[in-house]
Amino acid sequence: MTDILLRAARPGDIADIAHIYAHAVRHGTASFELDAPDAPEMLRRYRTLVDRGYPYLVAQSGGEILGYAYAAAYRARPAYRWTIEDSIYVAQHAHRRGVGSALLRRLVEQSATLGFRQMIAVIGDTANISSIELHRALGFHMVGTLAHSGFKFGRWLDTVLMQRSLGPGAATPPS
Repeated sequence: MTDILLRAARPGDIADIAHIYAHAVRHGTASFELDAPDAPEMLRRYRTLVDRGYPYLVAQSGGEILGYAYAAAYRARPAYRWTIEDSIYVAQHAHRRGVGSALLRRLVEQSATLGFRQMIAVIGDTANISSIELHRALGFHMVGTLAHSGFKFGRWLDTVLMQRSLGPGAATPPS
């Protein structure tokens, strides 16, 4: 898809972001949330990330938000400061159009520019092959699977962990 505009998310995008995420929560296993948060909660989450300096992007085409991606702290302890976790969600009707790939590519670039050194993908469900392959295509490698770590839709789900280095990765100390 060539007409995708990637840009920083804005508060005015939150209703669309909440709608995309609600569908993923209600119908998929990418998120282990059981109840979709409303727009005010999504706005609170957005502000928390942006205020802490993490990148938060949207993909837009013809004025419509097709997907979003952001980076967040992987873990809270200080030693993890240079490691982030990515999240990507694409509107159902925009799957398989390159939206997720464009978002993840830009998220990786921006995160490296911001000085982060490792990006972790925490992928819900080993059956989420499209997300696993998207991450693999953009340089992530498999680091493990947490078996039966979530319970949703009446069944146990695995969590897939993938990782990639950003910028110089672990070759040099962070600045």
